[in-house]
Amino acid sequence: IVSVSKAMQNVFSLINKVAPTSSTVLIFGESGTGKELVARAIHYNSPRRDGPFVVVDCTSLPKDLMESELFGHKKGAFTGAIEDKKGLIEEANGGTLFLDEIGELPLELQGKLLRVLQTRELRPVGDQKTRQVDVRFIAATNRDLEEMVREGRFREDLYWRLNIFPVKVPPLRQRKEDIPVLVQHFIDKYSEDIGGGPYKLTTEAMKVLMAHNWPGNVRELENTIHRAMLLSSNGLITEKEIHLAGIDGQRKIPKTLEELKEAKRALKKLAEEELERAFVMQALEEAGWNVTRAAENVGMQRTNFHALMRKYGIKRKR
Repeated sequence: IVSVSKAMQNVFSLINKVAPTSSTVLIFGESGTGKELVARAIHYNSPRRDGPFVVVDCTSLPKDLMESELFGHKKGAFTGAIEDKKGLIEEANGGTLFLDEIGELPLELQGKLLRVLQTRELRPVGDQKTRQVDVRFIAATNRDLEEMVREGRFREDLYWRLNIFPVKVPPLRQRKEDIPVLVQHFIDKYSEDIGGGPYKLTTEAMKVLMAHNWPGNVRELENTIHRAMLLSSNGLITEKEIHLAGIDGQRKIPKTLEELKEAKRALKKLAEEELERAFVMQALEEAGWNVTRAAENVGMQRTNFHALMRKYGIKRKR
């Protein structure tokens, strides 16, 4: 986790306090703020660091197989269950289970998860016996779980069982002093793969980044820098290579006919990409980053929607 801001230093302090324990942690934060990175930091600074770190993306688990995926199943438990299978909870035995977007878990499974948290026992689908598990639970959400509790969409007892040690990850717009160090981190990350460096931002390019509100947070910044590096000439990243939804009006107005023509060519080339990317991001945000639901909402097949996500480097929320 790369940061110099006071807001993130407070998060680091919380990580250091809770990591040595086995306490359950609930991480709050908007999409793209780095909730999974916080979860990994807790795990790898804990006595369980040598054990597995298992990620469960609650937005991508198939509803009809969700219980089997989490708790496992016995051979013959249902059509297609041709052999015994461990669930993801049991796969995390001796380590940490990270439940990303816990707010997407259906109510019927929330009760079963609660029992595991209370008893450290689970029963696979189709099995008559329970199994002991030694797992640390870390959950994350971009939802207002208290509001979901009031609306009856999230179990109150599970909320309090998870919310033993809350960690709130601030959005990038509240820690803009981190932008320069994050930019350098992403340049270092992609330089070897892209080649053509060394890469450097102009003062004007950095001003554009600092002025942006970053609704997609650190993930949006990473994608922006990655794209800017691909578009740059001789490693120099100017404001012309910084393409963000909603900031075109902040760009410098062309002063000559040649600058106008060049700007129009660039905008024409990137207009479709920017529109498509904004379309995908909006659909995901409105669907709570549930890919299947987002695709259904916009009238696309899931495979085609997912192809657009891959095209623009948009990953499921972590």
